Amino acid sequence: MALLSPFVSVAISILYTPFLLLILCVIFLASIGKSLGVRRLYVNILLKLFEYGRQHIEVAKKVSRSDSSDDEDAIPAPDDKPPSAVVKENGVNGTKNTVIERAEILGPSPELNYKRSSSQERMQNGHRTETGSKETNLDFHLSHCLDLVKAGMESIIEDQVTSVFEAEELRSWNLLTRTNRQYEFLTWRLTIIWMMGFVVRYMFLLPLRILIFVCGVFTMIITTTLVSTLPSGRVRRYLGAVSYKISIRVLIRSLSCVITFHDQQHMPKSNGFCVANHTSPIDVAIVSVNTCFSLIGQRHGGFLGLLQRALARASPHIWFERSEVKDRHAVARRLKEHISVADNPPILIFPEGTCINNTSVMQFKKGSFEVGGTVYPVAIKYDPRFGDAFWNSSRYGMLHYLLNMMSSWAIVCDVWYLPAMSRRPDETAVDFANRVKSVIARQGGLIDLQWDGQLKRTKAKKEWRELQQEEFSKRLKVE
Repeated sequence: MALLSPFVSVAISILYTPFLLLILCVIFLASIGKSLGVRRLYVNILLKLFEYGRQHIEVAKKVSRSDSSDDEDAIPAPDDKPPSAVVKENGVNGTKNTVIERAEILGPSPELNYKRSSSQERMQNGHRTETGSKETNLDFHLSHCLDLVKAGMESIIEDQVTSVFEAEELRSWNLLTRTNRQYEFLTWRLTIIWMMGFVVRYMFLLPLRILIFVCGVFTMIITTTLVSTLPSGRVRRYLGAVSYKISIRVLIRSLSCVITFHDQQHMPKSNGFCVANHTSPIDVAIVSVNTCFSLIGQRHGGFLGLLQRALARASPHIWFERSEVKDRHAVARRLKEHISVADNPPILIFPEGTCINNTSVMQFKKGSFEVGGTVYPVAIKYDPRFGDAFWNSSRYGMLHYLLNMMSSWAIVCDVWYLPAMSRRPDETAVDFANRVKSVIARQGGLIDLQWDGQLKRTKAKKEWRELQQEEFSKRLKVE
C-alpha cells in the first residue's frame, strides 16, 4: 500500500481539475436545457457494442451446440424448440415475453369475459344461442365450466398481473450481469468488453453521477429557499418554475438520461391534469424537463420529505397526510381548489397508483377524472437495453434502486405528448379514464390491461368474485 499511495495521489492531482470542469460543464448545460450531443453519441456506440456482443453470443452458441452434438453422436437440431420456448425467448409480437398465448382470459369485469369463438356457445337466460338455430332449454353439463377451468389453469401458469411487476426480459444481452445468462465468460472477447464496461460504469460514470446528483439536490434546496423569500405574485411564480426545471434537469443528467420528445405542440400549457403511465419515480423528472408541474402525493419523511418540502416552498404542490389519502372527498376538494386558480401549473398524476414494468398499462383510478378540467395524456416508453427503469418496490429499496440506475449504461426513453382530452357529457368517470388509458397504451406500444395495480399488494376484491359468479350463474339458469 505504501508503494501505491504516491501513484494514487499523483493520479488524483492530475484528474481532479478535468473531473471538476466536466461536472461544472454538465451542470451548466443542464441548467440552460442544452446538450452537446455526447450522450446520444454514447448511446449509439453502446448499440454497436450490444450488436457485436449479440453476434459473438450466437456464434459461441452454435459452436457449443455443434461440439456437444459431435460428442454425443447425435443429429443436431438447433431450431427444434417447443412453442413456449420460442415465445419466451422472442416475446409476443415483440412487445412482451410470455409463457403462453391465449385468446381469452378471465378479467375483472364480467362484460369483458366469455368472448368466445364462433364454434363456442354462449348461454343467456338458460338457453343456448347458435347462429341459424332455435332456442332450447339446456341442463347443466360439466363441459359448461371448461372455459373457466382453462382460464384458471392459464392464470396458474402465468397471470397478467404478476408478470407486469417483474423486470422486462431482454432479447439480447446488454453487457450487464444483472440481466445476463452468464454470457460474460462465453468468449474471451466478451469477457474483455464486459470488464471494460464494468470499469467505465463503476470507476468513472458512477462517481460522476453521484456528484451531479448531490449538486442537483443542493441546487433544488438553495434555489427554492431563495424563491420562497419573494412575495406572492407573477415574479415568484416565474422564478419558481425556473428553479423547478433547472433542478430537475440537473438531477436527470445524473442518470445520463437521453429523452426524445414527440409532438411537443401538445405539451400541457395551462391548468388541468397531466396523466401518464407509471414505471419509475423518475417519471416525474422525465416529463418535467420542459414543463413545470404541480405534484400530488402522500407526505413523506426522510430524504424524500426533504425534496417535497423544498419543492413546496417555490411552487404549489399538493401533499396529503397519511390520514387524508383514503379520503376521496378531501382529495377531490384539494384538486378542485387547485384547478380553480388559472395561474396554477397543471397537476401531474399517475392514475395507476403503482409502478408497472413498462410493458403494460393497468387500471386508471377514476378520482382525478371525476373532478373535471382538461386532461393532457402523456405516454412514456423506456428502452430496457440500456438500463431497467422499472422500480420493484417490494424487492428494492430506494437507495438500492438509485444505485442500479446510476450503475447502468444510461436511461433512454421516448415521451409522446398527446392531444388534450375532455370528458364527454354522457361519459362516466370510469369510461373517461379507460378512454385516456387506451390512448396512452396505443401510442406507447403498451398492453392495455383492465386489472387494478393494487393487486400487487392486496387480494382480489370480493365484488369481482361475486360478479364472476353471477355471470356464470346466468349462463346456467334453466327456465
